[in-house]
Amino acid sequence: MSEFHHCVAAPGEAPAAGPSAESHRLPVRLLGIDTDREAVVYMRRDAPLCQAAGFVAPARVAVSNGARHIGATLHLVSGHWLEDDVIGLGSRARDLLAVDEGDWVELGYLPAVESFEQVRGKLAGQPFAGGQLVELMHDVASGRYADIHIASLLAACAAGHLDAGEITALTLAMAHTGQRLQWPTPVVLDKHGIGGIAGNCTTPIIVAIVSAHGLTMPKTSSHAITSPAGTADTMQTMAPVDLDLARMRRVVDEVGGCVVSSDALGLCPADEALTRIERSLELSSDARWIASTLSKALTAGATHVVIDVPAGQTATIRSREGALRLIAQLGAVGGALGMQILPQIADGSQPGGRGIGPALEARDVLSVLQGEPDAPVGLTERAVEIAGTLLELGGRAVVGEGAGLARKTLDAGLAWQQFQRICNAQGGMREPRCGRYSHTVSAAHAGRVSRIDNPGLHRIARRAGAPAAPGAGLTFVAPLGTQVAAGDPLFTIYAQSAGELSYALAYAQQHPQVIAIEAT
Repeated sequence: MSEFHHCVAAPGEAPAAGPSAESHRLPVRLLGIDTDREAVVYMRRDAPLCQAAGFVAPARVAVSNGARHIGATLHLVSGHWLEDDVIGLGSRARDLLAVDEGDWVELGYLPAVESFEQVRGKLAGQPFAGGQLVELMHDVASGRYADIHIASLLAACAAGHLDAGEITALTLAMAHTGQRLQWPTPVVLDKHGIGGIAGNCTTPIIVAIVSAHGLTMPKTSSHAITSPAGTADTMQTMAPVDLDLARMRRVVDEVGGCVVSSDALGLCPADEALTRIERSLELSSDARWIASTLSKALTAGATHVVIDVPAGQTATIRSREGALRLIAQLGAVGGALGMQILPQIADGSQPGGRGIGPALEARDVLSVLQGEPDAPVGLTERAVEIAGTLLELGGRAVVGEGAGLARKTLDAGLAWQQFQRICNAQGGMREPRCGRYSHTVSAAHAGRVSRIDNPGLHRIARRAGAPAAPGAGLTFVAPLGTQVAAGDPLFTIYAQSAGELSYALAYAQQHPQVIAIEAT
C-alpha cells in the first residue's frame, strides 16, 4: 500500500495513512512517555532496521496495527533501555492505535505531502486555491503533516492576509474533514466569542437562558488556546464536557442544549489539529479564527450565530475600526456558507467578570445563574444582551424585547433550573474548587484605576497554572474607575502549588502596570 486509504480511526481522528510497500513488522513497547496530542514513536538509532531502511530523525512514518493507521513522528534514541528490534510508542500513538505491550505493528514511510506546496505558495504571497485546500485540510486531519508543517500553515494564515474568498474556502475545507450534524428544528442557534478578554465566560449562562425557552442550542466549545480558560475548561469544572456524538445528541434531545468540548466530538478534525499547535504557539489570527469558529458552527448544524466581538486597547481587537473589519469578513463568509451571522461589538477594556481561570470563572457563572446579589454586573449584562438576541432570532421575542425576556428568565430562576438539567444530562453537576494557595496583590498607592492590561492578567493566571490546574487563576476586584487607597486589594492569585503561586506573583510584581492606578 503506498497511498492513504479509509479505515477505522480513533474517536476524533480522521483516517490516516497505511504503511508503504516497504513496511516492516515490529513488536510494540509502551514507553509511558506523555506526548500530549502528538503521535510519536521511538527506535534505537543503531537498530539494524533503521540503518537498512535509512530512517533519520525526525521522520514522518506510517504505523498500522491492521485496523488503524496513523501518521507519527519517529524519534531515534541511544542507549540500551530500548531494544533494537522493537518500536517504542508514546501515549498518543498508543491511544490512537489501541495497542498493548507486545502487540505487533507495521512501520513504513508516509507518502510525500504534495499539498504543502499550497503553504509554500501562500508564504510567498500567492492566494490559496479553494479546491486544493480540501486536499490540504484532509492531509492535516489524517496526520500527514508534522507539527512544524502545521506551524508553517498557521504562520501563512496569520501573515498572509487571507481575503473573504480564501477564508470561505478554508472554512469549507476544514468542515469537509468531518461531518455536519442535522437537527429536527429549522432554527439552530450558536454563539461564539473572539476571546482576548479575561473572565468573559457568558456561554453557559446564555445556553441555559435560550434552551429554557425550548430553542435548540448544541454548543460546542474549545479548550483554551491562548487564554487561562476556554469555555470547555470552565464548564468542565461544573459538568463533564468530553461527550461523544451519540451522548451529545441524547443531551440535546433531552434538554434542548449543551455545552460540550469540540475536541472530543471529531466534528472538524482538521481544526482540532490546527488548534493544538495554536495552543502551543499562543498564536491566533483573524482569518484562522473566523475559519475555526464558522467551521465548528457549520458542522454543529447552526443556522444562526451571534458573535461576541469585544474591542478595547488591550483586547484581541484593539479598536472599533478593527472590529468593523472583522465583522465585514464574518458577514461575507457566513453569507457564503448559508448561515446568518450577527456580530455584536462589546466593551473590551476590562474583564467581564471577577474570576479568571476555569473554576474561578465557573463560580461567576453560578453566581449569575443563582441570582446572587454580588454577581458580576458586566458578565450578567453581556450574557443577557446576547441571549436576548438569540431569543429574538429563535422567535421567542420580538426585536428589541429579547434582553428583557432573558433578564426575566434569570430573575425567575428558570435559567438556573435549566442549567442544572443540562449538567445532569451531561453526566452530573459538580462544584468548582479554587486552588489551595492564594495571595492578594494590593494597590501600592491611592488613586483611580485607569487602565487594565487584559493580556497581563492572562499571563498571571497562566503562570499560576490555569487552565491545566482548573482551580488556578485570579479573582479581580478593581474594575475601571475604582477609587483605591494604598493597600486596597486589586486581585487575588490562586494556585495549586506554592511554586506556581510564586511564579505568578513574581510576574505580577515585575509588571505593576497590569492594573494602572492614576493618582487623584
